[in-house]
Amino acid sequence: MQSGLYVTLSGQVALERHLTAVANNIANINTSGFRAEGTTFESVLSRTGPVPVAFAGSGKMFLSRQPGLLTQTGNPLDLAVRGDAWFAVQTPAGVRYSRDGRLTMTDMGDIVTVTGHPLLDQGGAPLAVDPLGGDISVAPDGAVSQGGAVVGAVGLFQIAPGADLRRASGGAVAADPSAVVPVEDFVNTGIAQGYIEESNVNPVMEMTRLIAVQRRFEQAATASGTMENTLDQTIRDLGPAS
Repeated sequence: MQSGLYVTLSGQVALERHLTAVANNIANINTSGFRAEGTTFESVLSRTGPVPVAFAGSGKMFLSRQPGLLTQTGNPLDLAVRGDAWFAVQTPAGVRYSRDGRLTMTDMGDIVTVTGHPLLDQGGAPLAVDPLGGDISVAPDGAVSQGGAVVGAVGLFQIAPGADLRRASGGAVAADPSAVVPVEDFVNTGIAQGYIEESNVNPVMEMTRLIAVQRRFEQAATASGTMENTLDQTIRDLGPAS
């Protein structure tokens, strides 16, 4: 009975992590470039007792790479990624990767994200333009032009499919630098100027998941409470050891 209680409690921990991920997804439905978070669970087999017992693992988080819908804004500093690639931004914690292309230009001509982090070019340097140089045009391959002349290039980077993506601040992600390479082929990958990418969260699916997880969590809580009461009653019935 005691091992059954521990199994139930391990399941509650896993469900709580799943519930947190779903709630965070729902909270960011309208966050541009947000990547939905999912969890995978595996059982952990314990052989410490006479009978092997399978406990629920705590769950492993992963970020969905499915693209979000592109919405046209007409703002020349709104950029969206087409295909499997990322913008690179410089943060106090290091280089991070984002699909949120809502950009602004500072008085000095630096191109920064909505969180104030510099956007990087293909070589990993902060991208800057002439604040008095006129309209900015961004080509699908990231080339930035002003007055008919190319003045820089927005960096686009691909992250290896099997790489571990970790959530970072501002909707960005962190990845091992060895898994990141600059985009060189722009046939299926590129930049759309005047667009932003919406969150890739599916509202209907997430609400369905939320309801299902809440129900399982409540069932697990009820089961653990019942087991605890039964265990306490058994101890009382047996009485103190003589």
